[in-house]
Formats: sequence, structure tokens, C-alpha cells
Amino acid sequence: MANHKSSKKAIRSSAKKRLLNRYQHVTTRNMVKKLRTTTDHAMAVELYKAVSSALDKLAKRNIIHKNKAANNKSKLARLVNGLKVAQA
Repeated sequence: MANHKSSKKAIRSSAKKRLLNRYQHVTTRNMVKKLRTTTDHAMAVELYKAVSSALDKLAKRNIIHKNKAANNKSKLARLVNGLKVAQA
């Protein structure tokens, strides 16, 4: 158990940050899953904008690595573009 006032505060602070980071990460993962299951191109384009933004925010806050965000965005962009070809 922490003895110093500052270390107790750090424990409280890091616990709050952990909860917020996990919430944002799980929310973004759910958005990605929703995008992957979408078959409508117009809906996928709108979802892709939101997912891309969320991934960038996670990367900016160091919740996920910037390269992981870039890889996910790239794969999702290919998926969205593939829907356009499939519907044509």
C-alpha cells in the first residue's frame, strides 16, 4: 500500500485514466466490428469516417500504437472500397 500522499493520488488518477482509456478502446473496437459487418457502401463510408477519427484519437493519446491505427484504417478503407465494387 502506498504511504505518500502523492503516490495515493497517482494511484487514484491512473485508475480513472485506465477506465476512460478502456471505455474509449472498447467503443472503437465495437465501431470497427459494426463497420466490418456492414454490407451497404453508403453506410460504410459514413461509419468509416467515424471509425477513422476514433482510431486517430486513440493513437494520439497513446492508447494504441500509431502504426496499429494506420494498419486498421488501411484495412477498413480496402473493405469499404471493396463494397463499392461489389455493389456495382
